[in-house]
Amino acid sequence: MVDSVAFLSECDRGPRLNQLADFFNETASGTRGMPVRRPVVDRRLLPNDALLDRFVDLHARRQGFFDQHYHGSIPYRLEEECRMGHAILRYGQGGLGQLLFYSLGTAEGTMARTLSEISEGQIRALCCSPSEENYKCFMAFGEPEHAAFFLGPFHRLTKEHLDSDSKLQKFSGGFDIILEDTTFQMYSPNREQQIDFVSQHLKKDGIFLLVEKFRAPNLSDYEVRERQKDFGFKSRYFEVEEIARKTSLVLNTMRDSEVTLVELADAIYSRYTHCVVTWNSGNFYGLAASNSTDNLRRYMSSMVQPAIPAEYAYGPEPYTVLSEWINMAKLS
Repeated sequence: MVDSVAFLSECDRGPRLNQLADFFNETASGTRGMPVRRPVVDRRLLPNDALLDRFVDLHARRQGFFDQHYHGSIPYRLEEECRMGHAILRYGQGGLGQLLFYSLGTAEGTMARTLSEISEGQIRALCCSPSEENYKCFMAFGEPEHAAFFLGPFHRLTKEHLDSDSKLQKFSGGFDIILEDTTFQMYSPNREQQIDFVSQHLKKDGIFLLVEKFRAPNLSDYEVRERQKDFGFKSRYFEVEEIARKTSLVLNTMRDSEVTLVELADAIYSRYTHCVVTWNSGNFYGLAASNSTDNLRRYMSSMVQPAIPAEYAYGPEPYTVLSEWINMAKLS
């Protein structure tokens, strides 16, 4: 169990709320860190699907400033966010009733809002951010009927808060799906307690999705993938000086809070029985974990194939069971 006082204090001291706070606030307000052109989905990489097309179109219209920076920074993360959103919509059509979705990260909550709008309330969504600028972007299109925003860091959203806040009480019974989107790595490498804390909000048969940047066991492999990201993709959207500024200001600090896939696996399997790799782009991976075999299988079957060129994808490949890959890695 989480030692709540020590854990909250650790998170409060994390880079996201301290030395990186100005970067995140400036980017969320659009005053710095904006791409020279707006990232758009490469539809050639996605299948023809009416529901997916609706998600892509509305997601593009609901984006704020930080989304543009984020999707211009990670190769094909925008396509993956649309792939995930489409899978959640399909998962929610499975006759289970109203689906509750919580996103830690995704800045201005574009994904959460888009899911709630397209589903017409079949999916009710919550997102959070400590940046007021992200909240302003979330509200720029009017207050959504079926999505809510918690203005604060993830570790300050407690069960007591959900119970007492009238706008959030509908989520107090727990979420069906939780997405951690490159959030933990901005606070500390303490994945076990981070996962444990957030999991208190997940229903017992719910699905925990994670998207994170990982440290490679071999530093040279990590650096090669970083150069590929920066000069093969990111340079389409940012000047060289801006790439260097972010590397110095953010990425070098963030690296101290990254973990390896093996380390994350230890944290996940201390809480969840099943975990599957869903996506890979360079040093970034997506994972889906659950204690329900049926729900995890149904979510994975709702996903279309990853929308990313082969040269950006490394092992383990999507649909790999994480524990099996870890065992093979330890034997090799």
